[in-house]
Amino acid sequence: MPTPTDHDEVSVIHFHKGRGVGSNKESRFDSWSRKTDSAYLEHARIEYDTESSPNTSVTELTGKSIISRNKSPDIPFDQSINPYMGCEHGCIYCYARPTHAYLGLSPGLDFETKLFAKVNAAKLLRSELSKPTYVPSLIALGANTDPYQPVERRLGITRDILSVLADFNLPVGITTKSALVTRDIDLLAAMAAKGLARVYMSIGTLDRSLARTMEPRANTPARRLDAIRRLTDAGIPVGVFTSPLIPALNDKDLEQVLEAAAEAGATYASYVILRLPLEVRDIFVEWINEKFPLKAKHIMSLVNQMRNGQDYDSKFGTRMRGTGVFSDLIAQRFRIATRRLRLNTDHSPMNTSLFARPGSASPQLTLF
Repeated sequence: MPTPTDHDEVSVIHFHKGRGVGSNKESRFDSWSRKTDSAYLEHARIEYDTESSPNTSVTELTGKSIISRNKSPDIPFDQSINPYMGCEHGCIYCYARPTHAYLGLSPGLDFETKLFAKVNAAKLLRSELSKPTYVPSLIALGANTDPYQPVERRLGITRDILSVLADFNLPVGITTKSALVTRDIDLLAAMAAKGLARVYMSIGTLDRSLARTMEPRANTPARRLDAIRRLTDAGIPVGVFTSPLIPALNDKDLEQVLEAAAEAGATYASYVILRLPLEVRDIFVEWINEKFPLKAKHIMSLVNQMRNGQDYDSKFGTRMRGTGVFSDLIAQRFRIATRRLRLNTDHSPMNTSLFARPGSASPQLTLF
């Protein structure tokens, strides 16, 4: 069974304050590699009494398409939109990190410091929804990276997307860990009144210190709970994702998070076990060795137990929940807690019957 030190290169790792990872390993598609200049970093700390911490850069992109489609049998949607590539929240466990490798960038520090914004997303969406061949389906916002990460406050791409969805009466499900979603209550409340909007707030722990370590630039758990209250008060259905559950680190907080979210008004709940695909595995192992050295081997041992003896198993149906005794225990705890808190009692689907292209006489005309 692999341990946190097996088949890992020995290298100097430098963790920056306010960032998630400690390395910036090259993309698996690159023909060149990166290496930390540890001598310079030490010189900078001594000479300038400062830490070398990279700034966030945002590159504006004009794409050719905006709706991503999938046929994954364990995901409850087949259409999604990601306004941003990369995410400044810096969540150490983010399964989307490997996507930066396709850009020739590192899934490590590059993922949280070199962002890409799809500035023509709303225009592309309006064009695609206007096509006679478009088949209406729930749009998932935030399936990959957070649509309400800090840069959204300035660019407003997500809000523009919501405006288009509202114009077409197309349902949306939003996943975020940012209270910035409350900025768009005006749009979401009007959509929710028609059964067209739900928000899912991701909260893995109520421990502020642990959350800051796991998700350095995301809102505190308290602010996320407050966002649930505000959304609920506005008539917007809200769910909570207690994700990811990391064994021996935050899995103990499962019931506490569900209780706090239910008290704030959440009516839906779900969870995902820690996933470590591709480069995420090495990034995560570096992190737990640095932040939780006494727990690192135990955490990875439990991960292996839930992944058929591996660090990750990508099989549909089990990749989200894991297998084995520890996984079964978490599933049982979740079922008992959600039943006690009366979560997930409403199984009504999102409403696609109201979809209509602006200017059309009736939604029924879209059938012809």
